[in-house]
Amino acid sequence: MTIQSVLMDGQWRASAATEFFQSENPRTQEALPELYPISPWDEVDQALDAADRAFQTVRGWPGKVFAGFLEAYADAIETRASDLIHLAHLETGLPVQPRLQDAELPRTINQLRQAASAAADGSWAQPTIDTKSNIRAVLGPVGPTAVFGPNNFPFAFNSIAGGDFAAAVAAGNPVIAKGHSSHPATTRVFGEAAQQAAEATGMPPGFVQLLYRIRHEDGERLVSDPRLGACGYTGGRSTGLVLKAAADKVGKPIYLELSSINPVVFLPGAVRQKSAELAEQFAGSCLMGAGQFCTSPGLVLMVAGPETEALIAEIVKRVKSAPVGTLLGRGVATHLRSSVEKLIIAGAECLCGGKVGGGTGYSYQNTVLRASGRQFLDSPEALQVEAFGNASLLVVVRDLDELGMVLSKLEGNLTGTIYSATDDSDSAAYDLIAPVLRQKVGRLLNDRMPTGVAVVPSMNHGGPFPATGHPGFTAVGIPASMRRFGMLQCYDNVRPHRLPESLMDKNPSGAMWRLVDGQWTQGDVVPAS
Repeated sequence: MTIQSVLMDGQWRASAATEFFQSENPRTQEALPELYPISPWDEVDQALDAADRAFQTVRGWPGKVFAGFLEAYADAIETRASDLIHLAHLETGLPVQPRLQDAELPRTINQLRQAASAAADGSWAQPTIDTKSNIRAVLGPVGPTAVFGPNNFPFAFNSIAGGDFAAAVAAGNPVIAKGHSSHPATTRVFGEAAQQAAEATGMPPGFVQLLYRIRHEDGERLVSDPRLGACGYTGGRSTGLVLKAAADKVGKPIYLELSSINPVVFLPGAVRQKSAELAEQFAGSCLMGAGQFCTSPGLVLMVAGPETEALIAEIVKRVKSAPVGTLLGRGVATHLRSSVEKLIIAGAECLCGGKVGGGTGYSYQNTVLRASGRQFLDSPEALQVEAFGNASLLVVVRDLDELGMVLSKLEGNLTGTIYSATDDSDSAAYDLIAPVLRQKVGRLLNDRMPTGVAVVPSMNHGGPFPATGHPGFTAVGIPASMRRFGMLQCYDNVRPHRLPESLMDKNPSGAMWRLVDGQWTQGDVVPAS
């Protein structure tokens, strides 16, 4: 078997590991032939040293240099597209079309180019000039950044190609990528393209590095190491919280995406008016990608009544008759089964599914569970277990007052959706519950399922804990996502020739927006007389 090398300090080198792992084809449940190293701490330590040396070199470099790398990387990915799509399909079971080829890989390339544009423009750093006091401030790079990628987006959230990577690099930071063990071959190809781009654009050794896997205790050491500036993590709640505790202990910023059940509310008028449409949209969203999206609707709230019972029957019919998708791997299948069992123990009734199998390879029957509003209020924590996969819980409340009480017990989520009637019949109900839901979610939607995230500047892919570790930041949306990997740098009475370009009165980089004496302006600054 071939043992794959790690990317460290500008070179692909044999790992010193004594432990190895293999990925699996989730459709056949067979191990794939290549062996990947579980890097020991000595390698993590060397990667940190290399990233620190790279940072000493690149800090102070203009954004257009990082933009050049990101553009070259996007180009290199395009030349390796067929390899990436083949390997990702093999390692995750996700369909080539439309998912990998038509949606996720174009999105990944697009967000790298968006990050390049923002890096070149520089306005993401929010340069602020107060000529009256001669105090100026700007966001600068935070330092070497570790990125932990998830299993469910082998391209768009990959540790060495996805959104966190793009944002950290665009902000001027070297990245140590910690791959996910479910798709290491895909990640290796990204690493090859990244190193090719780094060499072509003159980036120093150690600017991009890749370790496929490390021990849990070494992950804690990594995120708390003094040489690290920040960390981005997307994955399971339990692991994320362990890393957060380690980082918090030493005051290191760590940005987490952990868990979300994305509540969807069907108000009574909407149920009366468009029941079939609601059932169709929900079933499609719940089962898309076998439910393995961080924005899948895992909780649906409805007010009791005959129309609601008819809607539930239609939902169960559609979900039960739909094809069962392949799960990403053994771990996802095990976790989904355990989560459904926990919901049933907490009092939920299984309306359909609830058993392993039904599809190709690792799979679990399409599952719909039901609970009452009273049951939810009695056991809110137990009935908010995230069943990551093709399963969802329907909660039927007695009335709007009980609906408001249930919403008040929700944990933080990435999204929250309210469907209402097209006339004014739900307006009073909407005004009652929307403010409650607004504080529980990062993105509030109307009359549209939450699955899918637009890669646009206005997007918020974040939310209150446990959706993320901090409600003020987003993992998607350039330039906002870049600011997670910046530090605020203030210059007080610093001589003009010593200032960063973006804070000079005559800005050689060209016009950009900045705050001058309390007013936003664009272009060169005319100092106050």
